[in-house]
Order: sequence, then C-alpha cells, then structure tokens
Amino acid sequence: MSVSEAELTAWLSARAERTIETAIGRIFLTGPSALKMKRHVDLGYVDFSTAERRLWALRRELEFNREAAPDIYRRLLTVTREADGSLALDGQGQVVEHVLEMRRFDDAGVLAAQPDTLDGDMAEALGRAIARFHGAAPVRPEGGVPALTIRTNIELLRSLAPRLGVERVERMLALTDAELARQAPLIARRTAEGFTRRCHGDLHLGNILVEDGRPVLFDCIEFNDELSDIDVQYDLAFLLMDLSFRARRGPAVRALSAYLDEAARVLPDSLWEGLAALPLMMSVRAAVRAHVEACSGDDEQARAYIDAAIAHLSPAPPVLAAVGGLSGSGKTTHARKIASDLGAAPGAVILRTDEVRKRILGAGPLDPLGPEAYVPEVDARTYDEMFANARTLLAAGRAVVLDATFRDPAPRARAEAVAAEAGVPFQGLWMEAPLEVLEARVAGRTGDASDATVAMLRRHASELGEVGGWTRVVA
Repeated sequence: MSVSEAELTAWLSARAERTIETAIGRIFLTGPSALKMKRHVDLGYVDFSTAERRLWALRRELEFNREAAPDIYRRLLTVTREADGSLALDGQGQVVEHVLEMRRFDDAGVLAAQPDTLDGDMAEALGRAIARFHGAAPVRPEGGVPALTIRTNIELLRSLAPRLGVERVERMLALTDAELARQAPLIARRTAEGFTRRCHGDLHLGNILVEDGRPVLFDCIEFNDELSDIDVQYDLAFLLMDLSFRARRGPAVRALSAYLDEAARVLPDSLWEGLAALPLMMSVRAAVRAHVEACSGDDEQARAYIDAAIAHLSPAPPVLAAVGGLSGSGKTTHARKIASDLGAAPGAVILRTDEVRKRILGAGPLDPLGPEAYVPEVDARTYDEMFANARTLLAAGRAVVLDATFRDPAPRARAEAVAAEAGVPFQGLWMEAPLEVLEARVAGRTGDASDATVAMLRRHASELGEVGGWTRVVA
C-alpha cells in the first residue's frame, strides 16, 4: 500500500493555511507548525523517487539541522493509511509516507526578505555563529570543493550560452579553469589539514533567519554529500557572495572578519592562508546562482551573476591600512567604514588588537580582561600575532585593515614595514578628538571587545608623543 505525490499533496494542502513549493519539497503551514514532504522526483543531483530514499533524506535533514536550529526542527511523523482508506498523521494504519514537523517561523525574519536590515552587529554575530558551527562540524577528509559539481555547472552554463552571451560565458569558464588549477594544491592541503567538514552547503540569505535578535542557520543540504561535505570557506563563500551581489559589502566584511577571529580559536592555524582561494569560491557560488536563475527564466539576473563571477576572478590587489588613535577615537568605526572599499570582494579583513588579545589569551571576544592582560609582554604578543596574521593575509592577496592604538612609534613602523615587505600600498590613519569627547565615549561603551577605562585613557593620553607621517582624521 502506498500514497501518490498528488494524493499526499492534496491531503496536506487541505489541512494547511499556505503551501510553499520548492524543486524538491513542499512545506505546508498550519497554525504554529510546518509539515515538510519530499517530492517524488529524481533530478540527478537528488533522488527522492522511492519512499525509502525520502525517509533517508528526512532523517538526515532532521539530524543535520538540529545542530544549527534545534528549536525549529522537531520530529518525523508518519503518514498512515487507515482502515477506511483515509490518511492520518501518526495513525493506527499502515505507514505509507513520512513528513518532517517543524516549528513555524515568520517569513519576514529570513534575511533574503530584508537584506538591508543586516546591520554590523548582526553580521558580526552571524560570522561568529557560522565559525562555531564549522568548528563543531565533523571532519570529512573525502570531501572538499566539489570539482565535479563545478565542471557540471560549467557544462550546463555552456549549453545556455546562446541566451546568456557566448563570449561572457566562455570568459568565465576560462578564468574558472585557470584559477581551479592554480588553487588546487591549496585546496587539497586544506582538506588534509581538516578544513573539509560537514557544512551547511546552501548558506545564502534565504536560509538564515533572525529571531530574538540572533541569527539562525536552517535548511542545510542533506540529500547530497558532495554538496555538504565541503571546505568550510566554500560554505562561507556563499554568504559573502550573496551579500556582495546585493551591494552589502559592509556587513560582508564584518561577517568575514568576525568569522576569521572566531574560527582562529577552533580551526587549524593555517586558516589565514586559505583566503587565497576565496575569490575562486565566491566566483563558483555566483556561477551556480547564474545557472539557477537561467533555469528559472531570468536571463538578465543570470548574466549579472556571470559578470559577478568574472569580477571575483579578477580581484583588486591587496593593500594595508592601519587605523590608530587613543581609546574612544573611533578607530573601529572608521576601520569598518573603509574596509569594504579595499581590495578583493567583499573587502579588507579587519584585525583588531582588542580581539586578537582575547583570542591569544583564550578569552571570548566580549569577555572582560583584568590589568594583567595589558602589561607590555602581552602587548608585544598581541602585536606580533596581528602582524603575523596580516602578513599571511597579504600574501594570500587579501587587503587588511589594522585596528590598534598604535600609541608607540615601534608598532607604527612595523605596520609600514609589513606593507613594504609584502609590496603593497600602505595608508596610516590617526584618529583625533578632544580628550573630553574620548572620555565620554569610553565611559559609555558597552558590549564591545575593548576593556579601556577612563583612567587608562588618561594615562595613555599623558604618555602620547608626536605622531608623524600618518594622515590625521578628526573624529
């Protein structure tokens, strides 16, 4: 005894207030719950043609998504055929199908519906949440960046080239092939070092919910291991590409910088050099979206994604900027303001000594530190780590903004030397404001990585010498 897709859909639809259709599933919204069924399809990359395959996928969907969204994904329910021939949920009759019960949430909370509401603080929280998710994910040494999927997508786009522009498509394909070959050793090395893990797989704004002021990742890919057992940076690249495409580079920079600071606590030390492959990964994500849009009939949007893919493979060269000043002078605000305009998309990585100090001491980014964390020995370790990260990022082709007080001449000279060694342009900015303004800002600061106090600020101001050679910014 079985149930057809049409009968099951009609039965669930009759119980629902609204139905959401996707290529591989349907979601039926009713009251506080949502019931999700798998469509009876075989699309090549996903096979739900049998009840056994659909049950396998539903079980994995529940397991995978409970890690990131335990409050949304609840349980599996049986669909039974009762003695009178009717269908029931968890009834007494023969089991003919399964559905996934989820908690219903407000569609308006999904970031794709409101991308402009993703402010800096939420982007920061999102980057750190993704890093923690990746850090806890199982290692998958057989995965990586799915080359076969990339090649398949390339061939599909080539078949659509008459509609999308043959020259445009062929240029993207040639650039992709060349960059794949160039980055292959790095990607393989990252897999060997443990960066390939069971990831979300579809990490764009349509699969990120904001609830109770925090980001929630949902709808992980469960049906194809090649799409989910991937390099963690390739997972993150989907979000960064999506934000960049929507002209939201500011939040993208904030998410990337927060991700790297958090990931450096839980992932291998070679994390930073992997940024060399980020342009390729963002380009591939854009190309995948180009295929999706073309298949849905939106050729104009598909062409825009192809142009974005090409742009990612022709990145702007790296630069190094340093933003210094006393506590409360607006260093961090200005660093975040300029970062999105520097270097390859989505912009420069921000390295902030307030965060680096806490990372090397094993503290959380907002954990308060005592006076013992601000002695010269720890200051030296903090600057050493920041400059080491900067060197690696610049070598990987990534622009960097250094956010530190730079009160002493030696760190300022080191910043300029790092740029010179890397052969990249340097810009030093010194933030200034009256002492009473700085004191008011420091006294009113909450929820920030800085531990500066008014007393500390006054001491630093009294010790500060002349700052020469850097551009002064009135803040």
